[in-house]
Amino acid sequence: MKEMPSVRLINITKRFGKSSAINNLSLELKNGEYLSVLGPTGSGKTTLLKLIAGLIIPDVGEIYFDGKLVNKIPPQERDVAYVPQNYALFPHLSVIENVAFGPRCKGLDKEAAYQISMKMLEMTRLAGRADSLPNELSGGMQQRLALARGLASDASLLLLDEPLGALDARLRVELRYKLRSLVKEKGFTAIHVTHDQEEAMIVGDRVAVLRHGQIQQIDDPRTLYNEPQSIFVANFVGGANFLEGHVIERDNQGSWIQLRNRYMVRVNGGNYAVGKRVVLAIREEQVELCMDEKMQEINFFPGTLRLTSFLGTSMLVEIQLESGDMVRSKIPINQKPNFTVNGKVYVRLPQQYIRIYDYPKVGLFRELEVI
Repeated sequence: MKEMPSVRLINITKRFGKSSAINNLSLELKNGEYLSVLGPTGSGKTTLLKLIAGLIIPDVGEIYFDGKLVNKIPPQERDVAYVPQNYALFPHLSVIENVAFGPRCKGLDKEAAYQISMKMLEMTRLAGRADSLPNELSGGMQQRLALARGLASDASLLLLDEPLGALDARLRVELRYKLRSLVKEKGFTAIHVTHDQEEAMIVGDRVAVLRHGQIQQIDDPRTLYNEPQSIFVANFVGGANFLEGHVIERDNQGSWIQLRNRYMVRVNGGNYAVGKRVVLAIREEQVELCMDEKMQEINFFPGTLRLTSFLGTSMLVEIQLESGDMVRSKIPINQKPNFTVNGKVYVRLPQQYIRIYDYPKVGLFRELEVI
């Protein structure tokens, strides 16, 4: 197995006109690492891949492969396989000829290249269309063909731009696992761009959350989900409830936060001064519901059930607290009590799960925007 590169970006900026698609971004990948890049539309994900592939050049900053500066090295000399969103297939070549193009360019004879190509076509369920032309395939099939061609190239660095985005839901889920398994088996260094948070968490050793051309957080999936460093990440990865308030008391064990209409919430920790305006966040699945009143419990509030949504294995329930705040609770479908819309319920917010953040300067609504 050939050596795969480490990748390092230092203070990269890329502008298009007056707009910065990538803004002073630094990033480091280890040899053989699989990185997911997650972010909303327009966050700079595709631009990041094109910079690494050499298709565009940074205005500021440096890109290194294994410690070698590659800013001025053309794409064809970087040993990178880039799988773009628009597929970029050769229309005059058959399916198998498209996939075999990379191996043939690297000197493999036709038989060896076709053997590798058929393995990739079998993985992407295209073996039966090996002799077809790209324009004879559906959009989803063309995407699978582009993915197969990238995997067959044996490049040192694999760059995947929404590689599963056009597939139907069931096949997309299946290929997530196959793709990660193959990348790990071959030892590729890979960067996988997606807007699908579940996909990002499944395939990546680490996940980078990108917004406005900057990395908001980069961590292993478990840490990213359980310890979001910002309101935006907490909302974008997994979803959460957000409650505005201000600190009214502190002690060695935690703080008391006053919400609207003088409702009080206890949180652990929090080095915030009394009077400080803050935002509390708690995951939907960590919000507990019950039918019985428990007056002495901390963080226990009455409310009215406003909406229920069936999610398959769980039920999403929306409750309006008597404070005026709205919270959502996600509960396993087999644990669903006898709730009724517009009926009274009680909500408990376990203090060990509540995270506390500075109130954003732009306001909570603007901070939660994904554009």
